[in-house]
Amino acid sequence: MKKSIKLIALCVLIQFSAISIYAQDKAKQIDDLLSKYTEYGQFNGSALVAENGKIIFKKGFGQANMEWNIPNQPDTKFRLGSISKQFTAFLIVKLAEEGKLKLDVPITTYLPDYPKENGDKITIHHLLTHTSGIPNYTSVPNFLREKSRNPSTPEDFVKTFSSLPLEFKPGEKFNYSNSGYFLLGYIIEKITGKAYEQYLQETILTPLKLVNTGFDHSEIILKNRAAGYEKQGKNYVNSSYIDMSIPYAAGSLYSTVEDLYLWDQALYGNKILSEKSMESLFKSYISFGNEGYGYGWFLSEEKIGDKQYKIIEHGGGINGFNTIISRVPADKNLVLLLNNTGGTVLGEMNEAIRNILYNQPYNQAKRSMALELLEVFKAKGTAAGIDTYKKLKADSTYGIKEGDMNNAGYQLLQAGKKKEAIEVFKINVEAFPKSGNVYDSLGEAYLADGDKKLAFANYSKSVELDPSNENGKKVLEELSKNKAK
Repeated sequence: MKKSIKLIALCVLIQFSAISIYAQDKAKQIDDLLSKYTEYGQFNGSALVAENGKIIFKKGFGQANMEWNIPNQPDTKFRLGSISKQFTAFLIVKLAEEGKLKLDVPITTYLPDYPKENGDKITIHHLLTHTSGIPNYTSVPNFLREKSRNPSTPEDFVKTFSSLPLEFKPGEKFNYSNSGYFLLGYIIEKITGKAYEQYLQETILTPLKLVNTGFDHSEIILKNRAAGYEKQGKNYVNSSYIDMSIPYAAGSLYSTVEDLYLWDQALYGNKILSEKSMESLFKSYISFGNEGYGYGWFLSEEKIGDKQYKIIEHGGGINGFNTIISRVPADKNLVLLLNNTGGTVLGEMNEAIRNILYNQPYNQAKRSMALELLEVFKAKGTAAGIDTYKKLKADSTYGIKEGDMNNAGYQLLQAGKKKEAIEVFKINVEAFPKSGNVYDSLGEAYLADGDKKLAFANYSKSVELDPSNENGKKVLEELSKNKAK
């Protein structure tokens, strides 16, 4: 009897050791992958990966403060951008669970001063799912330059978009709108009689012991806060200032990868929200392409190996930062990437890490061709730029990254180099022919260069590929009017 118990114990020990070694192997692959992205100037932040609910990797990469050479660590605090929306959605569902609001009634029920012409048609459900039709305030021309720096109360800022015409009938379609989540924060304040920040603290942060998460305030001395940077070609600059009263409930929070792991784990239980209410967060209410949207989360079904998995995730972007949280509930797998050098290819990194977790082949990091091309196009013109592109295309260590190429094109456009910008956008179209955004950018460059015919053709293709491109539709309408004249 004792012999068989010892044998069982030995087998368990061997099995545990094998699992541990396997996890270490995956951790090394993740470390090597992110180290290469860091070397190539595409990741500068903190990462945490969990498998079966257990952390197998957490580490900081690059600098939290470049001026003082302070490295990023797992406890470095980053601005989250739109990852904040899932916290706001949680608070709203919590209020609904407590019977303090209803999700299917007009928002004028709780905001009697909101213009009734629109407010009587829009429900809280519409706000939660980006189906309200309210124009997105961050898409207003010159938003960053003219509005983002000035502090505002929720009541006053709501007035900047509440009277604008709706872009479509509420519930008709999906169009991502920070305005909707800003309104949700304001509704929370109206119902609870507390500041959004206070209610968040009392309802989520304190009960879950998220001591390194909160509403960011620029003026407060916040230990371990990362500075935000933006890339200009191969160089970094300090990111432009934004007053955090403007992103508010749509994007004002900061956190660490360690705190977001605790948040992820809490979403599997019913400690502060019932099971039924929790499930409502992760239900797909509206579909677009291969994705859907729940309450503060993007949802998709992905094939990994020979199995289908439900993926629940959300990204965020705000001056100097971009972020992603990606969950595979079936296996309690989690990928967290927080970056403090502006926009980068976190989606690409997330996909590679997910494949590592499931023992699938994954793409290695590649140098961004856009950074090389930007310098050549800017300094030497179109012919030299096209020649460099042909050479780099044949080099397997370089890759075309849609976002980077798009940014390079706009930097050229802003520098007055319209012909060069057109060539860069054309490269992006060639590389990503199914992306509506690349055609939209090329159309904008042709329009700036005075070629209305090609502008019209590219905007048309953009809208065909991305029917939610409301700005593209407006440009086409204007071009059609001018054509008729």
